[in-house]
Amino acid sequence: MTARAFALFGTAIGTCAIAWGTRGVVWIQLPQDDEGAARRRAFRKFPEAAETLAPPGVDLAIRDIARLMAGEPADLSRIALDMSGVPDFNRQVYAIAREIPPGETLTYGAIAKRLGDVTLARAVGVALGQNPFPIVVPCHRVLAANGKTGGFSARGGVATKMRMLSIERARTGAAPTLFDAIGGLPLAAGR
Repeated sequence: MTARAFALFGTAIGTCAIAWGTRGVVWIQLPQDDEGAARRRAFRKFPEAAETLAPPGVDLAIRDIARLMAGEPADLSRIALDMSGVPDFNRQVYAIAREIPPGETLTYGAIAKRLGDVTLARAVGVALGQNPFPIVVPCHRVLAANGKTGGFSARGGVATKMRMLSIERARTGAAPTLFDAIGGLPLAAGR
């Protein structure tokens, strides 16, 4: 996959980058500490690409990603992704991951089961670790067995994954959250 251009954009958790070509988005960079770090990483990934203003479709993707990272509803399913350089197995994994709504999670094993072979859980993890479209292909919504976080290759590692899940109000363990009900009463209401 080649990128013609890229743009930087801010989110609630840091500066991201997005690169695109003629077929759609080819790469999204998870948040970096600052614009300089984000820009350097984008140029290392796509040295031939120019930093420029995003065209309308990519600009909409940027706004939706930023909205989601601020905890607001956003539909990322409409973002066109150029998967021409993505292996077929990874495409299948990404298609399933894209179906996970904000606030929900799946396990690597559940995705493997949907692919028809529960022994593929580790391969699912490898595919998600190679994900060039994080946030749009929400690899952060995929957990290990028993609610364990599993890995995350973004800056900040698992802490970034958990922060993204927290923003989306995802339940990542068996303990009730402030917004769960016990005996019909929300915990936040008190007694």
